[in-house]
Amino acid sequence: MEIELAQSYGFCFGVKRAIKIAQEHPGSSTLGPLIHNNMEIERLKKDFNVSLATTLDDVKPGQATVIRTHGIPKNDLKKLKAKGGEVIDATCPFVTKPQQIVEEMSAQGYDVVIFGDVNHPEIKGVMSYASGPVYAVLSVEELAQLRLKERVALVAQTTRKIEEYNKIVTYLVPRHKEVRVFNTICNATFENQDAARELAQRADVMIVIGGKQSSNTKQLYTICKQYCPDSYHIESAAELDPAWFEGKKLCGVTAGASTPEWIIEEIIGKIREFKV
Repeated sequence: MEIELAQSYGFCFGVKRAIKIAQEHPGSSTLGPLIHNNMEIERLKKDFNVSLATTLDDVKPGQATVIRTHGIPKNDLKKLKAKGGEVIDATCPFVTKPQQIVEEMSAQGYDVVIFGDVNHPEIKGVMSYASGPVYAVLSVEELAQLRLKERVALVAQTTRKIEEYNKIVTYLVPRHKEVRVFNTICNATFENQDAARELAQRADVMIVIGGKQSSNTKQLYTICKQYCPDSYHIESAAELDPAWFEGKKLCGVTAGASTPEWIIEEIIGKIREFKV
């Protein structure tokens, strides 16, 4: 069986930057998981003594704290600084941008709509920058339930699919006098999704590697499943099942933006061991 990696996969710029920042501050803590990959978080804890503060109450006064790639709510940042420790901002620049847009558009009186998951830490952070009405939706159906003013500003969670974002745009434009649309989906997300789509159309089985809480990995899995029914989303080599590969000729592999190379290599190595 042949194993082929997608042309674009794995660590994006923002995640690489955050990991580097954390490694440069041994003994610090992160407020919330730095990235959505439990195995990499454990590595940072073991090798660099970077601990995890689940809530603000877990942050010790005076302790250096790294802000996660997804960012944190504006008020939480204020409270964190009040604790007196060094605050190291590892928020991805592609996440900082929608925060700035929401703050500006809201101040100008626009109703703000965010295409994203209201429960995702990135969206919680972005919404906190609005001074007026702000809504997070995942579908046109949810959008139709809102009573929006004539002026609407629209941004997207950085890891959403552009095809779904276009549906939101198409719904809003003819229904409002002014719609400001900002493309805040990360380029790395586009590239990984396009590469996964191309490979899934040729593969007999697809392995999608990444944290189970990772939004962009979930998106990759959804795309792969659409074109290759035998697609599987896993975090570690321990989840692999030899039966998945029986009778297969081409195994495609892709990985989410929070998946380090060492995990990918470990999983590919395990697949090679299967006698199929």
